[in-house]
Amino acid sequence: MKEIFSVITKDESQTMLIGEKIAGTIEKGSVITLVGDLGAGKTHFVKGFAKGMNCTNLVTSPTFTLLNVYDNGKMPIYHFDMYRLSSLEEAEELGFNEYFDLSTLDGVSIVEWPQQVEGLINVTHYQVEIQKIDESQRKITVSIVEVAK
Repeated sequence: MKEIFSVITKDESQTMLIGEKIAGTIEKGSVITLVGDLGAGKTHFVKGFAKGMNCTNLVTSPTFTLLNVYDNGKMPIYHFDMYRLSSLEEAEELGFNEYFDLSTLDGVSIVEWPQQVEGLINVTHYQVEIQKIDESQRKITVSIVEVAK
């Protein structure tokens, strides 16, 4: 894993701004994993990312639906929340592996709680780690995770 940058945000709006700025640099066929505790700001990051993609869909956490698709921006955003899944096999049974095939991915896949389905994402991808410093401040670290083929 190679760190690209790290930043401290002071509130939700700054976390969203980081997502918005990153969206301006992402290409079609990219995968982003979001790592952080409950309430760290992962969904706020996605809200900013969607805004940066000119998406006007309402962005919510897909905790109970597992996948939300936001498709009215520059490209589709596939927003996963794997928190409720218990294994890689469960994700594969749901057909989620097709969203991580970079040769056919027509947008960006963003995955909250990727550690729940370890082994599903076997492609080089971005990892955004969000750590709570206190109630409002967050440390956001963006890295590239290279996967050998």
